[in-house]
Amino acid sequence: MSPQPQAAVGAPLSRVDGRLKVTGQAKYAAEFDAEGTVHAVIVDASIGRGRITSIDTGAAEAHPGVLRVIHHGNAPTLPYRDNSGGSNNLPGRKVRVFQDDRVLFHGYPVAVVVATTLEAAQHGASLVKVGYDAERPSTDLAEGEPGEPAAYARGDVEAGLRDADVRLDLTYQLARNHHNPMEPHATVARWDGGRLTVWDKTQWVPGTQLELSTVFDVPLDNVRVINPFVGGGFGSGLRCWPHTVVAALAARETGRPVKLVLTRRQMYFGTGFRPSYDYRLSVGGDRNGRLVAADHRIDAETSSFETFTEAVMSPGQMLYSTPSVRQAYRTVPLDVNSPIWMRGPGAATAVYAVESAMDELAHALGIDPIELRRRNEPAQDPSNNAPFSTRRLLECYTTGAREFGWNRRNPKPRSTRDGDWLIGMGMASGVYHTGVAPAQSRGRLNADGTAVIESATSDMGPGTYTAQTQVAADALGLAVRAVDYRLGDSRYPQTPPHGGSMTMASVGSATLDVCNQLRQQAIRLAVEDEKSPLHGVPADDIVVRGGRLHVQGNPARGETYQRLLTRNDRERLEANTSFNPPRGEQFSISAYSATFTEVAVDATLGLVRVRRMLSVYDAGRIISPKLADSQALGGMVGGIGAALLEHTVTDHRDGRIVNANLADYLVPVNADVPDLRAIYLDGEDMHADALGVKGLAELVICGVAPAIANAVFNATGRRVRQLPITAETLL
Repeated sequence: MSPQPQAAVGAPLSRVDGRLKVTGQAKYAAEFDAEGTVHAVIVDASIGRGRITSIDTGAAEAHPGVLRVIHHGNAPTLPYRDNSGGSNNLPGRKVRVFQDDRVLFHGYPVAVVVATTLEAAQHGASLVKVGYDAERPSTDLAEGEPGEPAAYARGDVEAGLRDADVRLDLTYQLARNHHNPMEPHATVARWDGGRLTVWDKTQWVPGTQLELSTVFDVPLDNVRVINPFVGGGFGSGLRCWPHTVVAALAARETGRPVKLVLTRRQMYFGTGFRPSYDYRLSVGGDRNGRLVAADHRIDAETSSFETFTEAVMSPGQMLYSTPSVRQAYRTVPLDVNSPIWMRGPGAATAVYAVESAMDELAHALGIDPIELRRRNEPAQDPSNNAPFSTRRLLECYTTGAREFGWNRRNPKPRSTRDGDWLIGMGMASGVYHTGVAPAQSRGRLNADGTAVIESATSDMGPGTYTAQTQVAADALGLAVRAVDYRLGDSRYPQTPPHGGSMTMASVGSATLDVCNQLRQQAIRLAVEDEKSPLHGVPADDIVVRGGRLHVQGNPARGETYQRLLTRNDRERLEANTSFNPPRGEQFSISAYSATFTEVAVDATLGLVRVRRMLSVYDAGRIISPKLADSQALGGMVGGIGAALLEHTVTDHRDGRIVNANLADYLVPVNADVPDLRAIYLDGEDMHADALGVKGLAELVICGVAPAIANAVFNATGRRVRQLPITAETLL
């Protein structure tokens, strides 16, 4: 078959939904107003653990405008029907709102006030008086009791560390981080008899649909979830949180559509977070800079009622060629809300520890940090001996070092100054596994030469609307403006979660497949139509460009979709697809990066400023360079936050989050990100998926924090092994 011309994919197009967003026409969850909507506000527990002994709702119920106060004493029993097929992994099923008197963590929902106005609901919530039998919560990772570890081992770690020429025993501590998307989490819920419609901020439309079907014991098809736009997520919307269930319950109990919007403070305990970590790493190498052994002991917080894990072990197993590796990953149950995946989940944490340790080892051996990494570059995946689909990390080093000016770096710490500022350079590798999952799509090619493609995926900001439109436009041979890509509705074909850098690989492959089907249907129709100028032409010789089918190499012989379908009395062509990842030879498939950064540290005050940053990515085919830059620069900003600013502080006496606001929980601002640049190695990985993409959104944060930490060491000579790096740690 002749290759289809590519005009949209690879072009730096502006977002197709950009005008809607900048003109305020894009509607987010809290902006939907069903007729007769009332407002709900959750009453949060003021203790970190214990039981409710009394709830006085009299004053709240007497307040003008308050319709109901719902709590465990008057709420109906929710069935939580098991439709998981035996799995106990459904999102949210361990928190059964208003079903008993337990308080599991500070801020746990203990009641909801429903009123005709938001102000009435807010004031009503302040009037609810709750009595508790409080217990002291366990919220400190250092004092918790770890569970049984997940383990991995190869080689003889004890002998390797014992015989190593250089051995380092290191402990890295990473603070808890919160996602803090611009859009708060919100749900509007409406019942029509036994049918439930929710407008919800979610990164997984089918997951929220399944959870609500489970909780309320209604058929899956009776639940509709809608979210055409998401104002940032970073992982916080990857599960159905209790407030969505509360909104649906309140709507059913009051017989009115209910809108529930979490406050910024409530988002710190109403949704998840990147858990805090204690990562102990012993690493040994020989005099020539060859790694011989590594021992990883990893502790991470989880909630007392669920066990949250993430892929924190993988980078330590496969990033470098190390003969002997041992890992023990333990979760520590605490009286906190459940963690959830946050950008670069697992990998960003592990890469910080591994890449900081590599820098420490390079300094101890007197070897350039890039050269040390080159000497330990594996020929195949050390964790399973699988061949790499593509791995161009060495090229990332070469390109990055050249473009950043790495040769100007003085390896001696605290040797470069600019007035009162100490200047340092650092670098780090990054890795994130390439995920791909089954996805469905349906398409329609209309007689007017336009197309509509639908899937239930989301767009939380990476540009799903645009990138999918680009793929569809090229596969159909249409202009981008002729394609209407629709998403964010559970009535559309099912898709995997919008996270894990797998939307382009999974949903994009489904988009490509359904559009290929539509184009091939049109080609067959033309070939079989005696009145078509393409009649009798081999189908494999026909391509489509600008909505016109023609013979490859002979553009004059052809006709438009519009003319073909109209002549054949066809209003449309339709297709459906269920994409499943191919199961062939097993490859190790990941995306890679090398991040370079220059920092300045005030010699007197200990303040750290990032001066410039460059990242080079081996991420397969880049569908949209403009969107890729948006992802890359955003990931760098997130990495700056994790390295220098972000830290969720808990008062361990009662489990209260002390800095649950954007005044005290610090995130980077424009002044913190002066000069950021991204480079993408040209290429594709056809072992990964049909598009040759590897995914970018998670990778771009991996490696940023250790690059900054390594630059701080080069600038100051002080090694800080905890995140964030604050002025106090450098004084």
